[in-house]
Amino acid sequence: MPGPHIDPHVHCRDWKESNKATISSVMKIAADNGVVAIFDMPNTNPPIISLRTAEERLLTAEKEGCTSGYYVYIGLTGDDLQAREAADAVDDNDRIVGIKMYAGRSVGSLSVSDPEAQAMSYAALAEAGYTGVVAVHCEKESLFKPSLWNPADPQTWNLARPPEMEVEAVREQIEFAGKSGFRGNLHICHISTPDSVDLVKEARGRIRVTCGATPHHLSMSTDNLHKEGGIAYKVNPPIRDLSCVSGLNDRLKKGMIDWIETDHAPHTKEDKSYPGNGTFMSGIPSLEGYSEFLDKLSANGLSDRIIADLTYNNIKKAFPMVKE
Repeated sequence: MPGPHIDPHVHCRDWKESNKATISSVMKIAADNGVVAIFDMPNTNPPIISLRTAEERLLTAEKEGCTSGYYVYIGLTGDDLQAREAADAVDDNDRIVGIKMYAGRSVGSLSVSDPEAQAMSYAALAEAGYTGVVAVHCEKESLFKPSLWNPADPQTWNLARPPEMEVEAVREQIEFAGKSGFRGNLHICHISTPDSVDLVKEARGRIRVTCGATPHHLSMSTDNLHKEGGIAYKVNPPIRDLSCVSGLNDRLKKGMIDWIETDHAPHTKEDKSYPGNGTFMSGIPSLEGYSEFLDKLSANGLSDRIIADLTYNNIKKAFPMVKE
């Protein structure tokens, strides 16, 4: 597909996980797929939770020759003062595009799992006058059903982290943002269920809210996990059943999803194939098939204008500091 495109959700692996990928290697994959800018998530090792660590991350990119097209998020920890400092960091450096909250554990140590701490974070950002983006990983931990997870049957990850785990988290984030007087843009990351998209639609007008969907949630189903090697498709939130995938694509065509974000998350084969740390790591390198995915969207009837909105224009509106 003709570019340019922006991928507002990737996981580069520099620092203690640089054996998996580096900023420069991810930027090369991006360029090969017509992507001119990427936004790196903060659940790195160590995590990006201060202006200092964000600037260290940007310096790492510069040392790798990535002087343009690379941006970072700063993560929330659930601490009132840290939330205010994160807001200041976004204001101080236009390469820090927004704030990320993990409302439920995913990969890495960064999370704000307690709903009270989540609500406090919105209140702190509202009091700080923050008007930028807060991107949220929505999975309500109290609804996690770990006993249903069986690595020998990878589709059971969809049962262990069921759709309602996301839906209820989305409902809560919308409620917390509205009650706090938060004036920024709440963004629901990698949305995976039609019901979650419907909640976002209902909230528009009351609060500033957007949502993004990934190529894997739009093009794969639990059927992919039934196949040999299906463990490779274990992600958070999980790839859903065909009814969810169909509903998600229907809402994409209706303009209810704001943009495409790959959630590119490379791991080693060892990380994906056996539990060296007690879990089979979640995440797939979905940026690698980005251009082919866009070709499929075109073949399925989405116009070049709509695809340009999903991959560039809508993202630029939400992130005016991006120059590419």
